[in-house]
Amino acid sequence: MIGYRSRNRRKAPKKDSEELELSSKTRPSVISGNMEEQLARIRTESGDSPDIVIRRLKLGGQPEDNCAIVYLNGLSDPQMVNHFVMESLLHVNPDLLNKEDPEAMLKRIMEDGLAMGESRTMTEWNDIMLAILSGDTAILIEGSEKAIVAGTQGGEWRSVTEPTSQLVVRGPKDSFVESIATNISLIRRRMKSPDLWLETMKIGSVTHTHVAIMYVKGKADPEIVKEIKERIHGIKIEGILESAYIEEFIQDKTVTPFPTIYNTERPDDAAGKLLEGRIIVLVDGTPFVLVLPTVFVHFFQSPEDYAQRFDIAIVMRIVRYLCFIILILGPSVYIALTTFHYEMVPTLLLISLVAQREGVPFPAFVEAMLMEIVFEILREAGVRMPRAIGQTVSVVGALILGQAVVEAGLITPAMVIVVALTGIASFAIPAYNLSIAGRLIRFGFMVLSGMFGFYGLTLGLIVLVAHMNSLRSFGEPYLAPISPFRYKSQKDAVLRMPFKTLQSATLTASASGSGKQGNRSSTQQGIGAGSGTAEQNNGSERGGGGSNQHAVAPSAEGNRNSG
Repeated sequence: MIGYRSRNRRKAPKKDSEELELSSKTRPSVISGNMEEQLARIRTESGDSPDIVIRRLKLGGQPEDNCAIVYLNGLSDPQMVNHFVMESLLHVNPDLLNKEDPEAMLKRIMEDGLAMGESRTMTEWNDIMLAILSGDTAILIEGSEKAIVAGTQGGEWRSVTEPTSQLVVRGPKDSFVESIATNISLIRRRMKSPDLWLETMKIGSVTHTHVAIMYVKGKADPEIVKEIKERIHGIKIEGILESAYIEEFIQDKTVTPFPTIYNTERPDDAAGKLLEGRIIVLVDGTPFVLVLPTVFVHFFQSPEDYAQRFDIAIVMRIVRYLCFIILILGPSVYIALTTFHYEMVPTLLLISLVAQREGVPFPAFVEAMLMEIVFEILREAGVRMPRAIGQTVSVVGALILGQAVVEAGLITPAMVIVVALTGIASFAIPAYNLSIAGRLIRFGFMVLSGMFGFYGLTLGLIVLVAHMNSLRSFGEPYLAPISPFRYKSQKDAVLRMPFKTLQSATLTASASGSGKQGNRSSTQQGIGAGSGTAEQNNGSERGGGGSNQHAVAPSAEGNRNSG
């Protein structure tokens, strides 16, 4: 009997949901002229939510209410609603309102009754409900089949603060926030150009998240812009809560540890990418914007490279590449040397390593795997722990656990040094998602070196380079400008040459007229390290790599050097 009742209870919601679905399909998509019916429908569809505020007004000296204002408390700015909507309507001259014609009254309110810069009329019911739920204010007039929607979006947002994941010593200290309007303003504050175009859309059948695309007309490839918009419009999902949702849907290849779309929380970094001809995607509710197309060298470049001298920037970039090599190959090289290739180790060092391994019960491969797994656990615990006690994890892991395993004879001191060096190297990479990719690849190399030594390590490197060479980011080769190799693009790929050299190269390329006219800016090949496309008559060849953000040639518009 209990099972029978529980089955009935499970079936009942399905019936109710079917009735609601049928009733929603039969509801009219346009508003009616009955104001009370519209207000009742708003209450019904919102579940009579207490944060839906409805204020009735009498306009034109009417004895009964003939106007209603509807807005969402918490998302609408109360000051704008009170002063620019309600107060404006209450001070409209009654003699100017046509009391017999609701459409004429609505038109007069639009022209003379609202002190609002953003106001429009709507007839579709779904558009009106979406505007209310987004923070706008709807004005309903008795007898009118239209509604006025005033832009009163407000509410509480996190203020602009210093970036948390892309810190620099010298450079701007502001970062993106969760408000898409604020993020757009941060970019426009840096780029006061009419060629900076903005296109918006809404993604998600439930969340209706605002998504914006920004690019510089004349620099961005129109074909890539079109492809990005088509992929975003093709996303079918109930909700978008972070830009990572968009990233996973629109990237060329999903099964790869390498990120093929760059993300940043720095407005200056995004503006620099726009100057290269790249496209950025902003998502409401997240401070991380997407930059595409992307090449591998982007993840080793920091905005601080262009705030320091070029020689210092070159050294810092070389250190980052060296850290990535240590990250993916450090433990595997140690395993291969101590397991298969003793003859490659100097005699004195070999004697010291053999003496350390006396009494250790595990081979070098198991030893390295245990230490790396423990290090990953400590890293994850340090991220998830509350900030007040987060330092405890590092103290326990570094001082107590590290010293205890060595004294217990479970791990050799040399292995602790190798794992610690690998972990520090992972923190030196500017892009956190590339650091995660390197940590995953590291385990694969450790398995290969533990089974075959340097032979397996060499085979793994060949497979890794072949995989990276097969990746594309919206048609652009992932390893560009190294593969395919472009000489001029090397000025801002691995190295960062002086601005004078970069700008003179751009001016020379523009004056020669060797690029395709009327398509894209030659700035990317001259100073942006080839970050863009060099289209040809028989097809298009993707190339890219740099991220020079400052030295932009004024005469480079509408021209593209194919490098």
